[in-house]
Amino acid sequence: MTIPATSKGLEGVIAAHTRLSDVRGDIGQLIYCGYNIDELAGWVSYEEVVHLLHHNHLPNGGELEELKGALAAYREIPKGVLDIIKKFPKTTPPMHAIRTAVSALGCFDTTCDEDTMDAQRRKARRLIAQIPVVTAYFHRHRQKKELIHPDPALGEAANFLYMINGEKPSDEMVSTMDMCYVLHADHGMNASTFSARVTIATLSDMYSAITTAIGTLKGPLHGGANEGVIKMLKEIGSLELVDAYIDDALAQKKKIMGIGHRVYKVLDPRAPHLKRTAQILSAKLGDPKWIQMSERIADLMLQKKSLNANVDFYSATVYYSLGIPTDLFTPIFAIARTSGWTAHVLEQLADNRLIRPQSVYTGPVGLKVTPLDQR
Repeated sequence: MTIPATSKGLEGVIAAHTRLSDVRGDIGQLIYCGYNIDELAGWVSYEEVVHLLHHNHLPNGGELEELKGALAAYREIPKGVLDIIKKFPKTTPPMHAIRTAVSALGCFDTTCDEDTMDAQRRKARRLIAQIPVVTAYFHRHRQKKELIHPDPALGEAANFLYMINGEKPSDEMVSTMDMCYVLHADHGMNASTFSARVTIATLSDMYSAITTAIGTLKGPLHGGANEGVIKMLKEIGSLELVDAYIDDALAQKKKIMGIGHRVYKVLDPRAPHLKRTAQILSAKLGDPKWIQMSERIADLMLQKKSLNANVDFYSATVYYSLGIPTDLFTPIFAIARTSGWTAHVLEQLADNRLIRPQSVYTGPVGLKVTPLDQR
């Protein structure tokens, strides 16, 4: 029997047309709704990018204020969901907690099954606003610290930092986190986005789609890579040990986290923005070894394997320099990417068809059943 050709991992397969983002891996560009990421990162706020992804244009002043007010109003978490969060074991990995809490949010939203586009947009905004709050509540709860409630006067990045730390963040911390949100907002047909579109294509609900996406993102080959980077840096320990570590890892064919990318054949366009930020933060915090180690690893991997650093490689150093616990790195990715996930869900619903690929059967045929007493 001739087995038809397949594309392992669906590499190169076109699954949808989208207006949202374009990953141009051969030339190292990332486009959001027509804007190069270099036009956006550090120049517009995360809330402006949310509006861009959901409405296909950057907001004017009135539209931006309306969006900010709506997000702030949606931050309140139902008591039932908060009770669930408080019952999680303190050792629960944050991505497990967020995944479960987001699923629970759907149980307390009386509009969960409303399928008008206006209702879907409200649910999208609600999730963008509530996932950071869920994350912060769980983080404070596991530390046995008083929960900090949202401040409606603060934007998305500032409010999250305030809720996890219990104090108003500096302008520099806010601008850094806000830029990280912008850089992570969307990224073509990545694994978690694809999984969200597959779920909503069955005409399931928004909460189910985003729960699916979170479950996909938590894997170490997707969003979990940034946690792996800082674990690697800690394992190496110091700059002078980097070369030996990399040589040994390559000899054993170990994966170097944060290096290389499935789509980008050249430098990830998001990486330079985070590298510069990591350099600035490291210099101000007086502990430059993390960025020095990172730069040496990136140089070695480019020399030895012709592989570039990706967005996870430098975001890890940025978050660590901000004092954010390692296991919150991937949740921050999820917080930012909720804007893109929900935009893709809305786009899928606007012109939906069930996503149902084929598979190639490679097992035996013609087997005969042996009676139970003869097996």
